[in-house]
Amino acid sequence: MTTGSDSVLELLPMVFAAPSEALAGAREVLDGDPTPFRASVAHHAIGMWQRDFGDLRLALHHLRRARDLAARADSADREADVLGTLGVALVHAGRTRQGLEAFERGIARGTGQTRARVLYRRAYVWWVLGRHREALEDVRRAIAVLRQADDVIWIARAITLRATVHLALGAVDRADADFTAAEVLWETTGQEHDKADVVESRGLAAFRSGDIPVALQLLDEAQKMYAKLATPTFMLTIRRCEVLMSAGLAGEALAHADTAVGLLDGIGGQSTRKAELLLVAARAARLADDPPTAIARAAVAVRLFAAQRRTWWETHAQLVLIEARLAAGRASGRLVADAAAVADRLAAFGSPSAPEASLLAGRIALALGWTADAERHLAVAARSRRGGPPLARMTGWAAQALRAQAAGSGRGVLEACRRGLDVLDDHRTTLGASELRARATAQGAELAALAQRASLASGGPRRLLVWSERWRATALSTPPTRPPADPTLLSDLTAFREIAARAEEARMEGRPLPALEREQRRLEREIRSRTLHMRGDSPGEGDRFDPTRLLARLGEGRLVELAVVDGRVHALLCGEGRVRRFEAGLLAEAMAEAEHVQAGLRRLAHPGAEARLPVVEAAGRRLEELLLGEAAQHLGSGPVVVVPPGRLHRVPWALLPSLRDRVLSVSPSAGSWLRALDTEPPSGARHVLVRGPGLATGGAEVPDLADLADRYGRPTVLEHDDAEVPRVLAELDGATLAHIAAHGTFRADSPLFSSLRMADGPLIVHDFERLTRSPYRIILSSCDTARLASVGADELLGLVTALLPLGTAGVIASSAPVNDAAVVPLMLTLHKGLRAGLSLAEALRDARASLPGDAVHRATGWAFTAFGAA
Repeated sequence: MTTGSDSVLELLPMVFAAPSEALAGAREVLDGDPTPFRASVAHHAIGMWQRDFGDLRLALHHLRRARDLAARADSADREADVLGTLGVALVHAGRTRQGLEAFERGIARGTGQTRARVLYRRAYVWWVLGRHREALEDVRRAIAVLRQADDVIWIARAITLRATVHLALGAVDRADADFTAAEVLWETTGQEHDKADVVESRGLAAFRSGDIPVALQLLDEAQKMYAKLATPTFMLTIRRCEVLMSAGLAGEALAHADTAVGLLDGIGGQSTRKAELLLVAARAARLADDPPTAIARAAVAVRLFAAQRRTWWETHAQLVLIEARLAAGRASGRLVADAAAVADRLAAFGSPSAPEASLLAGRIALALGWTADAERHLAVAARSRRGGPPLARMTGWAAQALRAQAAGSGRGVLEACRRGLDVLDDHRTTLGASELRARATAQGAELAALAQRASLASGGPRRLLVWSERWRATALSTPPTRPPADPTLLSDLTAFREIAARAEEARMEGRPLPALEREQRRLEREIRSRTLHMRGDSPGEGDRFDPTRLLARLGEGRLVELAVVDGRVHALLCGEGRVRRFEAGLLAEAMAEAEHVQAGLRRLAHPGAEARLPVVEAAGRRLEELLLGEAAQHLGSGPVVVVPPGRLHRVPWALLPSLRDRVLSVSPSAGSWLRALDTEPPSGARHVLVRGPGLATGGAEVPDLADLADRYGRPTVLEHDDAEVPRVLAELDGATLAHIAAHGTFRADSPLFSSLRMADGPLIVHDFERLTRSPYRIILSSCDTARLASVGADELLGLVTALLPLGTAGVIASSAPVNDAAVVPLMLTLHKGLRAGLSLAEALRDARASLPGDAVHRATGWAFTAFGAA
């Protein structure tokens, strides 16, 4: 960088092609004895670097110095170019008026290509400010000149910006076409940062069109490209958070946004970007049911956007603030007026969020009893049901359902809810990962609740059952997409097991493990990221639930589905050719009682806690009153299937007095139970026993089980070094019966990393999803293997629910810690029952009855549950 002026100008495009080299080159120029022109370019390059990747205050210092040196060099185009960059930096710093003035001077001073580049930068600022029409006009003028000059880099930038503006206006097809054209141009340049930016933008376009797996894949690809350049990625964080929220991962999005705000503050970064991150954090907190955090983040965002004169953004932040205040219970006439005003402004901006604001205004008006106002706002919101991306159409159908509710039309409510949930069904089938399918159901929670409320009001228990099933455990209705035969994914899974095993060894030996834990978390992120990229391959919506078919298949048995409407449990008792409804207790009280029971069972797992037994039994009686009510008196004498809501998955159902001595099974939904009932066992009748390391009894039941004469022949026994994950998976695939004695670990923070401990490390849920067919029957004889995470509307994530859609018809697992020694006789008797031709539920009932009557053995029997129908 020691030759002429043309050479030093190469520093400017280098900022986005090789940022570190550009910064070093500019400093090298300034270390010499540069002319005013060359010094202006060097300060300009440093200012650009600091603006986008460093400290905004330093950026302004260098850009002002570059402007002054350009004036000294008497170069009008050089001065205009710097003024364009300075204008962007001033706006990002929240000094909008000064920034726009800099653009005016730059446009007046520049000519030809330089003037076009300043117009492009002002177009970018118009986009930042939410003034999209002005942005499109400036970028149009810029492209015309840049094309004449064949300025490929700046043409590509301008087309990318135009695409981004189209996205903000909801014109996804136009945006996608522009992004594709820009990417073709970028491939002819060395602008690596710009290449990453267009990949990131394509991810945003995929998201706006409803393709979450592709969006996540493109954003991850962009992240890797940015990492090679060692540049911050705050805009990418914002976009990733938007995708995560739409996938039901609001808590994760909030954590990402808050972390990015902290990093931005630490480097003195752009005020504009901070405001955008705070807006994303506010939206995430609202979706995560954290109104106080949402209010706090949104209020600061509103103030920052107002100070920056960014009316478009300020209005969107006001929408989130109103939503959060409503969630906090602050409904008022003023809030209706505020929501209506926001809806009008968003509609004037052409924002896709305008229907959300109208729906919000209508919802608040309904809560206040203002039916005329509500109808006016909801009618506007309902228009979006006819077109646009899935979540926009759902907004429209939610508005239509509320209109019907206000008009007293139960049929209209149910029709609108059906149409809205059909939209979400179609959306979910594009998602391959079981986690995304489950979490995406949160978007339909309001529609499901409205339909259940309307069904209850109509007085028909069969209709309430149908709607309870309509949005229960839908993620299990079709198998998740098989993870791809991806060498990187398989390598990461192997590395994860190795690191997890080393961490466990270090933990047992009392050695430090921060480095191992960091690597384990990194591998978890990689594995999860790759699985979230999977697209769904299950067309349609699966079989519709038919209560007549259910009643026919029950025979002499009963199925009790627990529906929750407005916080109250309703027991829907199916059997004898009819469905009856019994009102039970409050869900909140039942959940609290279930936690008390879990604490009691944990204590009873250890000798010496016999005094707790009457307390636990009394809690079981209270749970029965709260969950079954009078239905407990009408269960008949046959088998019973319980279908609880997700939030009650930890109830030990065998503890309830009316269920204690019955053939009892549990299912996530009635539809899931019917599918399990129809599942045929595989040919070949293989029986597999697996014994993992570290059990207190050494998995003592496994050798005894291996010695049992079995109608399936001699079982395959995997223990010691044979019990490594690849071998275990190979033997489990397509087995008729599998028994796994291994320590179970439930991960509430990431349920699909819940695991069973094998000789070479953890066997996780993601491993099971790679099976061609999971075992027809599977028995998990260790602690906490039935623990699940309740997500979405009424979905469960964990080991048991991962197995059911993959070909497993029945599972036995424990929902609480168990005494290893007491498990041995339970399991031996259980297998003897299976040898005699009993089902899992029948064999488990008989095994419980055969145990000694002391507290430890009784608690062990209660902790195990039969899931499914095998």
